[in-house]
Amino acid sequence: MPVTPRRRVGEEQEPAQATRFTLLGPLRAWRGEDELPLGPRQQRLLLAALLAGAGRPVPLSELIGLLWDGEPPVSAVNAVHRYVGSLRRLLEPGLPARSPGRWIVRQAGSYLLGVDAEGLDLLRFRALVRQARASAATGHLPAAVDMYLEALALWQGPCAEDLGALAAVHPAFTLVEHEYAPVVCEAATTALRCGRSGSVLLSVRQAADRCPLDEALQASVLLVLAADGKQAEAITQYHSIRNRLSDELGIDPGPALRAAHQSVLRGGPAEPWVPASTGSMVPPRPRARTPWSGPAQLPRDLASFTGREQALGQALDTARQVGDGLRVVAFDGIPGVGKTASAVHFAHRVAADFPDGRLYADLGGFASHRVPAHPAEVLHGFLEALGVDRRRVPASVEARSALLRSVLSGRRVLMVLDNALDADQVRPLLPGTPECMVVVTSRRRLTRLATTHGARLISLDVLSAAEATECFLRRLGRARADAGTAVIQEIVAGCGRLPLALAVAAARAASRPEQPLTRLAAELTAARGSLAGFDEADGANFLRGAFSWSHRTLGAEAKRVFSLLPRHVPADVSTAALARLAGVPPGAAAVAAGELVRVRLLDVRGPDRYGAHDLVRAYAAELGRTGEPGRVTAPQVRNGHARPSSRGPAAVRAARRTSGRAAPLDASRAMATRPGPG
Repeated sequence: MPVTPRRRVGEEQEPAQATRFTLLGPLRAWRGEDELPLGPRQQRLLLAALLAGAGRPVPLSELIGLLWDGEPPVSAVNAVHRYVGSLRRLLEPGLPARSPGRWIVRQAGSYLLGVDAEGLDLLRFRALVRQARASAATGHLPAAVDMYLEALALWQGPCAEDLGALAAVHPAFTLVEHEYAPVVCEAATTALRCGRSGSVLLSVRQAADRCPLDEALQASVLLVLAADGKQAEAITQYHSIRNRLSDELGIDPGPALRAAHQSVLRGGPAEPWVPASTGSMVPPRPRARTPWSGPAQLPRDLASFTGREQALGQALDTARQVGDGLRVVAFDGIPGVGKTASAVHFAHRVAADFPDGRLYADLGGFASHRVPAHPAEVLHGFLEALGVDRRRVPASVEARSALLRSVLSGRRVLMVLDNALDADQVRPLLPGTPECMVVVTSRRRLTRLATTHGARLISLDVLSAAEATECFLRRLGRARADAGTAVIQEIVAGCGRLPLALAVAAARAASRPEQPLTRLAAELTAARGSLAGFDEADGANFLRGAFSWSHRTLGAEAKRVFSLLPRHVPADVSTAALARLAGVPPGAAAVAAGELVRVRLLDVRGPDRYGAHDLVRAYAAELGRTGEPGRVTAPQVRNGHARPSSRGPAAVRAARRTSGRAAPLDASRAMATRPGPG
């Protein structure tokens, strides 16, 4: 906001950098992009008083009274002159000593700071309020609300709040502070008249916190809450205000606050009564609500998304069941099967049905880079995204969860909770209104979420042969499909029709346009029984990484059973066969199988029959070959190429003897530099 300093008569205009000041909150000043050091406290007080004067002369006696609180020293006048001189040189570098300068002007025993609405937030605030009142008077209510909100956004705290207790009680600053609450009430009144209560709710709440005993302001809080569909919160707020008035002032609520309370109880249209510029009380006309614009956090949809019509159809059926309670859909499946891609694609398809916002969070339930997200952390982010001031966010998970339900009450918001660890991580994040919908992804089948909240569980399997081929070709680009159908089918088979594997293979083929697809097919065939066919040049392997995120959650016995799984030749295995394979009792084998099923490294294929995807079995085989079922040995990198680690029987036996000790970092986690789809 540029400011042009006053120019003395006969003085040539010199180029000046834009200078601006803030007083509505901490006192600060900038020249261009550089913040200015304003000096000691008394010098800052003097500058603040001149700014609070907002272009009017401030008597020297008033400045002395402010700086020394009624007990000035004999040298007070000289001290004020020194402070003024320092400020002049600060605002005009290079100003000669004793020069009057162009910013601070002395007029008949007073000082005046030449600043305008472009350089001082207080004057900008007043100008915007005048414009808002003019717009409201001519019936342009939405535009008036926007101007009020722009004006209120200039307040970053109480006037000159960093100057101590004196600034809070001195008339120079309290007169400015008293302009704040009435304008908030005006903004609330105008918003209620045009149905935009949600847009002013945050500003009204912040003002109510700053002015807890201002009954007109508190009445506006009740009416805005009620108009925004939060009647219960409004009633609770009224009782809190009534108790505070009684405890601190010994009085009962006045007529404005009582009338607002009765309006909330009746559930009728809001009829706020606030002071007009003439001093009379004017009731605004109620108007219809307009939609509230909320957050839009969904990740980008995948352009190559293919298939899943049955799963998407089930999710759409749930989305159409409005009014039957909270709608929750939970996608589950093995690592890399495309849960995230399916959830995001579905969310984009129904986004238009949720105009009040789309929230997204990666819960990190199965990830190498961090521990699972705590519900309190996610709730804090959601509340801020929904417009709640971070200072109003409570500390406990329970309180944050309750506040989220209040904020979402009556709203149509879609929430995507990706990569959940379990139902306990999801439950505190759920809205409490049927207008909202939640989409969850997890490797685990969230049965308890279905039991307690009626979630629709949708398990994703690998793609069909046709869908997998289409997925590969879309990622690759049809112009690159330079081989016959048989070669494409061979690549798709080598990827086990798993979306993550197809994505890796397509990326590799696209990055090597000079090589025929027959070479990629041959590499995948040669690597069958391991994941080496999906290794990157830098040693990373996204499939190993994705599988390892499930593997690292297992107990020691389940890890051992998993590493032995490839020794069983048939495609599926019984509990008894697992027990014989691992040399453990059937009960222990059943417990291990249950663990593996929960993290989707095993699938249930019938009564007491379990199986695993070919690539999951290949991962288990790699673990078994290392001799340490909880660890994958990192490849040795020489000349930019990864070489497998060689370990003899003695090393394997030694590793088994030390398997109970603390294991080093899982190398497969270290190699997984970014998550793959689902």
